Amino acid sequence: MSSKWKNVTLLKTSTMVDAIEAINAEGLRVALVVDELFKLVGIITDGDVRRALLAHKALTTPVTEIMNAHPKTAGIESSSAQLLSLMKREHILSIPIIDKQGVLTNLETLHHVINVRRYETPVFLMAGGFGTRLRPLTDACPKPLLKVGGKPILETILESFIAAGFYNFYISTHFLPDMIREYFGDGSKWDVIINYIHEESPLGTGGALSLLPNDLPNSPIIMMNGDILTKVDFENLLNYHHQQDAICTMCGTEYEFQVPYGVIESDGERVTGMVEKPLQKYFINAGIYVVEPKLIRQLATNTRVDMPTLLELQMEKGEKVAIFPLHEYWLDIGKMNDFERAQHDYERDF
Repeated sequence: MSSKWKNVTLLKTSTMVDAIEAINAEGLRVALVVDELFKLVGIITDGDVRRALLAHKALTTPVTEIMNAHPKTAGIESSSAQLLSLMKREHILSIPIIDKQGVLTNLETLHHVINVRRYETPVFLMAGGFGTRLRPLTDACPKPLLKVGGKPILETILESFIAAGFYNFYISTHFLPDMIREYFGDGSKWDVIINYIHEESPLGTGGALSLLPNDLPNSPIIMMNGDILTKVDFENLLNYHHQQDAICTMCGTEYEFQVPYGVIESDGERVTGMVEKPLQKYFINAGIYVVEPKLIRQLATNTRVDMPTLLELQMEKGEKVAIFPLHEYWLDIGKMNDFERAQHDYERDF
């Protein structure tokens, strides 16, 4: 975004006529009201001005009387995909970017975010599981079609990739495949391409890769479980993988576990220390991978293997497997309490 947004900032002492001039001058359709420290205090849209005029407000009316004092904003760490999702959900054309102190740092527009780079990189979404731990919800519905925030989990995943510029999708199916095919079709509803890989018998996350067609682009494949709610920046993930020179990059999210007892450290019979209720931290598998074609070509067709086992075999061969540590929101919707948490989190974070 250019610095044009700075030309539409107004102080709280400004008037409605100043707002009109700012809105008309740069074509951004908004004016941003800030205080002396450049903290955002409100936003004025063309609609706000028109409503004020209909109410016969004078042009000398202070902007504080016509502004929205509680506008939707985003943090400076927000990715293009997250910004696009927010603007679409709220039906807004632009969104102010603020730092943790509330200082205005940018204005992002829907037009700018939509014109993101398009990636030929295929995306492989795993949607064939039975979801047994979510029964009875999954007795007659594939888990990826369970609704969180009013839409299927898999649709939220699909749209997050689309927002980041990906358009070439493969979806693996096994349990109730026709329901998934009927809902997503060929992807034309989202202006993308969707093909399906059907597993006659469950092949595991690694084995399903062997069913992909041979004429894929000569590029890595992003692979993701279809029951994950996340705000990971897929553009950043792909760039990170390219820097690693690895046969596969797997996403890891930090998991904390507090031992509920005092832990004794020892050397043989000798106590060397005691730690009261230590906090253990580990990276766990987040179910998101970037896989090189070289790895896929090694797979035997229709052979069951899970990704952790497959990657362990690669490491034994001396291949590099990299980790992409997630700091973004991530939730594996595996159990009923995860599904309930997802409903709450979606309303707050998505």
